[in-house]
Amino acid sequence: MKQFDARVTWHRAGQPVQGGRYSRAHSWHFDGGLTIPASSSPLSVPLPMSDPAAVDPEEALVAAASSCHMLFFLAIAAQQGFVVDRYDDAARGLLDSNTAGRMAMVRIELRPHIAFAGERRPDARELAAIHHLAHERCYIANSLNTEIVILENA
Repeated sequence: MKQFDARVTWHRAGQPVQGGRYSRAHSWHFDGGLTIPASSSPLSVPLPMSDPAAVDPEEALVAAASSCHMLFFLAIAAQQGFVVDRYDDAARGLLDSNTAGRMAMVRIELRPHIAFAGERRPDARELAAIHHLAHERCYIANSLNTEIVILENA
């Protein structure tokens, strides 16, 4: 088993919490020393109680799914002899009521634009197969109870 740790910190900083008018800004701390400003999304908690410049959990979930898929895609493509020059994904998550009536990330759309280099380029079938295998191997996708779709060149 492998273990992954993150520390999340929030400070009241003297703000009253009654009435919900307190800041949701906080920090994510990762091994290696990286600290990322985080907050609730302004789509969930209005300004000024949220920080639109910070990463929110919904964005982080979408980015994690996209990043995991990309990393497996790159590895599989390399194993199959393809050279990826550039991978750019404009991923999108859709938050809505799930079948139980609870708010959930009901769909994550990966929209990768991939540029290949070299003599050997995958055809549509090979590209779809690499995406399929990357999706099957992605730890994040395997952990989520949401639809994840790949919309190549969308």
